[in-house]
Amino acid sequence: MGKHTGFRQFRRQPIPKLDPLVRLQGWGEFEETVPEKHLRQQGARCMDCGVPFCQSHSGCPIDNLIPEWNDLVFRGEWRKAIDRLHKTNNFPEFTGRVCPAPCEGACVLGITDPPVTIKNIENAIIDRAFAEGWVEARMPEERTGKRVAIVGSGPAGLAAADQLNQAGHQVTVFEREDRLGGLLMYGIPNMKLDKRVVVERRLDLLRAEGVTFRTNAHVGHNVDPDELLSQFDATLLACGATVPRDLEIPGRELGGIHFAMEFLTENTRSLLDSGLENGHYISAKDRKVIVVGGGDTGTDCIGTSLRHGCESLVNFELLPEPPDDRAGDNPWPQWPRIFRVDYGHAEAKARFGHDPREFSIVSKRFLDDGHGRVRGIETARVEWARDDTGRYTMTVVPGSERVFEADLVLLAMGFLGPEQTIAKALGFDTDERSNFSAPYGDFETSVEGVFAAGDCRRGQSLVVWAINEGRGAAAKVDEYLMGQTNLPISENH
Repeated sequence: MGKHTGFRQFRRQPIPKLDPLVRLQGWGEFEETVPEKHLRQQGARCMDCGVPFCQSHSGCPIDNLIPEWNDLVFRGEWRKAIDRLHKTNNFPEFTGRVCPAPCEGACVLGITDPPVTIKNIENAIIDRAFAEGWVEARMPEERTGKRVAIVGSGPAGLAAADQLNQAGHQVTVFEREDRLGGLLMYGIPNMKLDKRVVVERRLDLLRAEGVTFRTNAHVGHNVDPDELLSQFDATLLACGATVPRDLEIPGRELGGIHFAMEFLTENTRSLLDSGLENGHYISAKDRKVIVVGGGDTGTDCIGTSLRHGCESLVNFELLPEPPDDRAGDNPWPQWPRIFRVDYGHAEAKARFGHDPREFSIVSKRFLDDGHGRVRGIETARVEWARDDTGRYTMTVVPGSERVFEADLVLLAMGFLGPEQTIAKALGFDTDERSNFSAPYGDFETSVEGVFAAGDCRRGQSLVVWAINEGRGAAAKVDEYLMGQTNLPISENH
């Protein structure tokens, strides 16, 4: 695969990004264009490792044929590369942009050297395929007469819709927002995933292939869940894990404290509606911003606040700063829990001269400005240690109290599970974490003909896992409707 000595000849070279201070001036994607030679050399680094752990349960959840399309890119056979990529991934333009690339963490080359730039190559394949006109609407060979309702148009729902439509079923997707895409549309900022160019392009293809979409259709509110059961032959719930984790400390009722998704959703909606001219969003301009939570959503809040023109920015992380290299209890091919500088961190450093993150810090209470708005957060430092059972415990460091000023606080601490309206209306079981109970591999809830996939079933996770679940659930829905299925299902779970 690739060039047999490529991993020795060529060093890892990710696609470069625009200078942080330049890209902060707009909302567009910011990866630069590279010549084909760059990508072919990076594909050549794929090392014919024999057992490609990039495709294992530690690597790609959707069984992407990574060594095969790396080799095809190295050989300049781009048309074949997109065919191989689409065999396992409905939406490589999404994963190629927003997936954290567990495949690279499991790359065999990564044992001794920097891994192959798998994510960059994947994205280059699909972008070239669209540019060359190779991605076209595919019409099902025949229709089965069966009707399937899918609740939620995020990556799990869209993947299932694509698969079931190609199987010949008539698919209708219900989306509660005014635009389609779920997390892809409103949960991820435009500079990471362009809505008009990337998301709408794929939605247009699905429409052309016969998928029906209904927006402003909130099942359990203005759409009766029982109607889905009576009007459709099967129903798939892919409505995400949308209940945010709160920070229930004194002062939580103060103004100026918002959940991250409220901040990000309103910003993207206003950006698409009016280029932010209508003012219908939470602005960080000239504000002292604190983002609580150190994951991808927290980084997106950082990048968005910087583009608004915030006065200052701090990012709280409860856990300690990760090491630069894998720790002893984090061996390959596990996902490497190491210190990373994401796009928002790099932009904050360029703007303010330092990394915005404060590690090992706990919020004690929000402070009142005397007018019902937040003026800061009282914090303390914490230390982490393992107890006799191997579990980590946290202790507050005496005398480490400190107040951080803030007049805008964004809570980006993850999600607890799906909203329960549909579960209560249809009466199916939920698990101890409030997720819709539907075993992986079967995907059917305790109500016959009602299936669940994605974050509402497994809990908050990655876009690539949502696609995995959408594809797997589609196969089970097809089997339920037809008695058998030819749709693929991944073994990675």
